[in-house]
Amino acid sequence: MNFCELIRRKRNRGRLTQKEIQELVSGYTMGRVPDYQMAAWLMAVYFRGMSADETIALTMAMMNSGKVFDLSGLIGPKIDKHSTGGVGDKVSLILAPLVAACGVKVPMVSGRSLGHTGGTLDKLAAIPGFRTDLKFEEFRENLEKVGVCIMGQTRDMCPADKKMYALRDVTATVDSIPLIAASIMSKKLAEGIDGLVLDVKTGTGAFMCRIPQARRLARTMIRIGTKMGKKIVAVVTGMWEPLGETVGNAIEVVESIEALKGNWRMDLEEVTLALGEEMLIMAGRAHSYAQAHRLLLRALTQGKALEKFRAMVKSQGGNPRVVDDYSLLPQAKHSVAIMSRSAGYVRTIDALQVGLLGVELGAGRKKIGARIDQSVGFAFKKKVGDRVEQGDVIVEVLASSAKQGEVVAEKLREHIVISKSAPRNGGRVIARLTKL
Repeated sequence: MNFCELIRRKRNRGRLTQKEIQELVSGYTMGRVPDYQMAAWLMAVYFRGMSADETIALTMAMMNSGKVFDLSGLIGPKIDKHSTGGVGDKVSLILAPLVAACGVKVPMVSGRSLGHTGGTLDKLAAIPGFRTDLKFEEFRENLEKVGVCIMGQTRDMCPADKKMYALRDVTATVDSIPLIAASIMSKKLAEGIDGLVLDVKTGTGAFMCRIPQARRLARTMIRIGTKMGKKIVAVVTGMWEPLGETVGNAIEVVESIEALKGNWRMDLEEVTLALGEEMLIMAGRAHSYAQAHRLLLRALTQGKALEKFRAMVKSQGGNPRVVDDYSLLPQAKHSVAIMSRSAGYVRTIDALQVGLLGVELGAGRKKIGARIDQSVGFAFKKKVGDRVEQGDVIVEVLASSAKQGEVVAEKLREHIVISKSAPRNGGRVIARLTKL
């Protein structure tokens, strides 16, 4: 096949057949298509887009480039959740054991930090001994015994996506809706799930900054999943300020455990329960949002969700004592407080800048393979809409050195706005999309 012709056709707004896309993806995976040709094709897609059929073909080609998990032998519905990435987004750590405590199997293949957004695997790695590099057999066994398992992408799962994503990351072709959709859905559909609930983020701290973009991405992924015989629902949620009270790794684990104990901020609760409701309805455990909401709250108040988290940690080699003793988690050496210089209301906290400054602290990666500092991050004492007096602490910067903390604190101060009047503060859930 003439791969140069495929690049030229896409550059000129032409369409590729399913067979041509399959050949291109398999050729790149096997090394027959060099990086420079694939990079050119990705850039052509970035500017020219892909049709619905092309996007589905790309998803299938990437999914079938490696092993597709078979969980059909497990009794009960198998429902996963995926977030498109945000700042302070620790929802998976709370949601997975919570939904599992309601009788749903939750197989979750997650990722690491990407750019300014945090990664579920990096947060879990803060728990001493916790393993995410599991084999499929271990993954399946944990799902059968515990009902929930969170692991990283295996070497033989969607190798085409792994290779293509690394190339996209260094060729400025990440934020393309068809490429994002195909990348996400190829991995999720390779898990062997029955259904998927998508948390599509929008706002300054998300890859889809505008609501129409987020809706387009959501509908694209719903179309792919539906075409491939899966139940798919998308919830569009706001990411204009960090979610919850913390941003980092160890510190987000603490907040997640506290949430499972019933102590959480309203915004984190709203997003988590909305996604949980969709998962329970999709699994057939509830027939209405009200019923699903009651089941989730019961699992929390009765302590079943917390115990499910403890069991998950233990089954994946982690120390379950972290649930009761947070000192077992990495601790930052220094803390620098940002205090309000005037009385008023917190008007904005720029999520994107918080995420970027978190990377500067070491909570995220500047390049693939870089080491994460799991102890650093931010602890927000005030959120958008909160009343502050002069001298009140808005956020604590947790750093590995006093100088680093002071530098980051000074930069972050510029992205926190205090106003005399209270801002209009709507909910985090913007839309629930169940149909195309």
